[in-house]
Amino acid sequence: MIPFGLNAIQVILVTPLVFAAILAVSPSYKLSAGLNVLGCLLTLAASASLFFHRPPGGPYLQVDDLSVVFIVLGSFVGCTTSLFSASYIAHEIEIGRLTQKRLRFYHVMYQLLMFGMNLALVSNNIGLMWVAIELATLTTVLMVAIYRTHEAIEAAWKYFILGSVGIAFALFGTILIYVAAQPVVGEGLPGMVWTVLINKAAAFDPALLNVAFVFLLLGYGTKVGLAPLHAWLPDAHAEGPTPISAVLSGLLLNVALYAVLRFKLLLAANRHAIAPGPLMATMGLVSLLFAAFMLYRRRDIKRMFAYSSIEHMGIIAFAFGMGGPLANFAGLLHMTMHSLTKSGIFFSVGHVAQVKGTQRIADIRGLTVTHPILGWSLVVGVMAIAGLPPFGIFTSEFLVVSSTFARDPLLALPLVFGILIAFGALLLRLQGLAFGEPSPGEEPAHASYVPMLAHLGLVLGAGLYFPPLLTEWFQHVARLLG
Repeated sequence: MIPFGLNAIQVILVTPLVFAAILAVSPSYKLSAGLNVLGCLLTLAASASLFFHRPPGGPYLQVDDLSVVFIVLGSFVGCTTSLFSASYIAHEIEIGRLTQKRLRFYHVMYQLLMFGMNLALVSNNIGLMWVAIELATLTTVLMVAIYRTHEAIEAAWKYFILGSVGIAFALFGTILIYVAAQPVVGEGLPGMVWTVLINKAAAFDPALLNVAFVFLLLGYGTKVGLAPLHAWLPDAHAEGPTPISAVLSGLLLNVALYAVLRFKLLLAANRHAIAPGPLMATMGLVSLLFAAFMLYRRRDIKRMFAYSSIEHMGIIAFAFGMGGPLANFAGLLHMTMHSLTKSGIFFSVGHVAQVKGTQRIADIRGLTVTHPILGWSLVVGVMAIAGLPPFGIFTSEFLVVSSTFARDPLLALPLVFGILIAFGALLLRLQGLAFGEPSPGEEPAHASYVPMLAHLGLVLGAGLYFPPLLTEWFQHVARLLG
């Protein structure tokens, strides 16, 4: 039963706003952390209910099979990250990096971030979706700068500038979509409503659609972290609090990808427009190859995994660009496995940086000896993100590669090459981090292992057994994507 007569979509949106208001006046850390977790749990429960019942849509809000996948995944990662954040932030307060005032600001921004991302995912209006993604971006910009150091402010400013350029491109593309729709659906609200646009897209001017998609891919591709629009991502990961790194890799990149997929469907509905797939596949492949080589040059552990996120978002964009039921299924599976794995890795890395007092890879050695749980969890996480069996990412990468070999064997060669290069870089770094001569470090007084172990356990379980119900669901959504 949903309280106060609200439906599930309204609860998903109202809950973060209510908890943001409460957290703005919360008097203590423990209360703030608990309320933040509670708000995320309620949002997750409402999101899960969408599997069983869908409220009727309207011109502004709408939920379909595609958006449910993103909403439930995002709410789950947001919830587990709030649990990790509770222990991580406790240490930050203890060492004086955060004050009570900044803590309240952090928790308010966290709930506003959840609101912005969920609003983007339930929007039936392409203008509202743009506003929601911009809101989510601004909240993460402010959270990246929360330590108020020179490096953190510089990273946030860089993120803001590049994000603003990207969102401006996306706005121009959105306007062009409206201009293309206007002669067919008329002026006003219908020209912005997704369900109207997708039904009438076949009659739109293909030239306008073509130009619009280029701007939309560049604009939202900036938020996805695709090269060469990626430059904000490593700095934001390195200088912001680690929970935000987990949210960026596990949530925000997916929301921007969701927007790209929506407009890809719109172009696919017009047989005279350009095929959007090759553009996505090209940007994805470039991102994969670029990030794979850059992994060898990283000296900061969070920057290294930021480039790993660029690599994997490249693989996901490539899979959706290739299209077809198998490649789309592989893209959905890889997106899910990457979100769970990478956020789990950042849970481990966050505590590692705290106990070692540094993010420099050269100063973090022998974790399996000094901190066995963190060390072996990092080993498992790197094995998973590198695509080793029996983890879920191995399955998704195998499906991406095999579907590419079946359709274009020559294109599969750089794909496999990029994956192998990244695999080598991660294993090279892992040797010293986990098994090198131990470096000194303190005991993790506030470490919370539950979110980390839960994520890695799910990725391992998905590699060994993927439930038939979820398989059918992903296959259904893959067919919808074309």
